[in-house]
Amino acid sequence: MNELLAVAVITVLAVIAPGADFAMVIRNSYLHGRTTGLLSATGVAAGVLVHVTYTMLGVGLLIASSTFLFTVIKLVGAAYLVHIGVRTFRTRDEIEVDLAEPAATVTPLAALRSGFLTNVLNPKTTLFVVSTFAQVVGPGTPVVQQAGYGLFMALAHLLWFGVVAVFFSHDRMRAVMLRGQKVLNRAIGSVLAGLGISLAFAPSH
Repeated sequence: MNELLAVAVITVLAVIAPGADFAMVIRNSYLHGRTTGLLSATGVAAGVLVHVTYTMLGVGLLIASSTFLFTVIKLVGAAYLVHIGVRTFRTRDEIEVDLAEPAATVTPLAALRSGFLTNVLNPKTTLFVVSTFAQVVGPGTPVVQQAGYGLFMALAHLLWFGVVAVFFSHDRMRAVMLRGQKVLNRAIGSVLAGLGISLAFAPSH
């Protein structure tokens, strides 16, 4: 029970803290609609499962103990965020969206991929999952129970970012945000690029 409570508290605090996943889901939701936002949220949750899987296999602990491996992952993730951020910031053409029609500017696979890559390449998620398992899960914790913790982490991400997607894809919210999409693109692009740069220069441990 103590393990479960600790995992729940750590996960909830980590999920609701704004970061790259949050910015990505907002961007996709207001620009491309609810379905794209929800698929992006699903991609984020899938990324969490990847972190959980390699952590349970022991690779996560190896990454956490190896400065070189963690630095490589950190730089790849940072480069991806900077790339997406700069591309979003430099977008000049406004996307015309008919709110009466379903958005079809992004394929389901592309929506899933954007959420998945944003999460799976984020070293902060690596540290979150690895540190949670290292601090909370003991040697005697059954594998099934560990898998349950991992599924809870993924489900928490899916539910939270699903709510974010629903909120920011609401017609009235989208109408307001679409009218100011140039400013929003620059703001979100700056946030993503800034997060990438901060990750690149953050200490490896």
